[in-house]
Amino acid sequence: MVLYDHPDADAHVTPPGHHEQVARLRAVRGALEDLTLDRREAAEAEDALLLRCHPQAYLDALAQASPSEGWAQLDADTHMAPGSLRAARLAAGAACAAVDAVMADGGRAFCAHRPPGHHAETAKPMGFCLLGTVAIAAKHAMDAHGARRVAVVDFDVHHGNGTQDLLWDEARCRFASSHQSPLWPGSGGADEVGAHGQVTNAPLPPFSDGAAMRRLYERDVLPALHDHAPDLVIVSAGFDAHADDPLAQLEWREEDFRWLTDRLVDLAETHAGGRLVSCLEGGYDLPALGRSVRAHVDGLMG
Repeated sequence: MVLYDHPDADAHVTPPGHHEQVARLRAVRGALEDLTLDRREAAEAEDALLLRCHPQAYLDALAQASPSEGWAQLDADTHMAPGSLRAARLAAGAACAAVDAVMADGGRAFCAHRPPGHHAETAKPMGFCLLGTVAIAAKHAMDAHGARRVAVVDFDVHHGNGTQDLLWDEARCRFASSHQSPLWPGSGGADEVGAHGQVTNAPLPPFSDGAAMRRLYERDVLPALHDHAPDLVIVSAGFDAHADDPLAQLEWREEDFRWLTDRLVDLAETHAGGRLVSCLEGGYDLPALGRSVRAHVDGLMG
């Protein structure tokens, strides 16, 4: 299995006390250090890749906002340091390189990058996110590799509003998001179904556990994904639904992330020749993040 990482992901430095911190990647790396993985570094995504989802004016605005020192605050909780834009472009580049790898050779890949991406809308950074990493990767799979049907599955505890925005009118892509509701950003109702009925939102109430998640996936999410019969599965892998996470109130455990990973691997094996790309999103309790990522990657490795 391929692991994408890059030391310059650490150059996205957030203000002291910020939950989306450099230490998150250190926790992930520590959890995976003993595994035999094909470890690769990807280059920054070029504008041509990003322009499949974001207009040039937005890319220019991000470049203009990037500070030479200190931080630029883009909204209440989204900041840029001097290295943040490069880190975000590396994350998108890694996701697209992972698509290239699995479309060419099969198999699975995990992208251990930050900042996360699933809240970035077409022309709006938000929720720690600058670029719509997984949506960019999905468009790349369809436009560059001819994938006819892609499934994007987001199990972060917060709704993937940015991914939904970027893929709202994309009939080739089934987007499915499970998330706590009510919770920021306030979107993701079951009635939000996309321009072509290709969006599946699966809200979960606060303090529901992994058993509730499993029932919801088996009843609503997995059947919709199998009906789509994807050529590629892309995962927004957020681990902030863990019971120890400080930003939400779901009560999942490592075994729940492993169960869900196994179901998504089965989806990929059934329809996509096993091709699956997973990208790190949230997860803010460092020990829980490390354990949960390890359970996820163990599942990806089979």
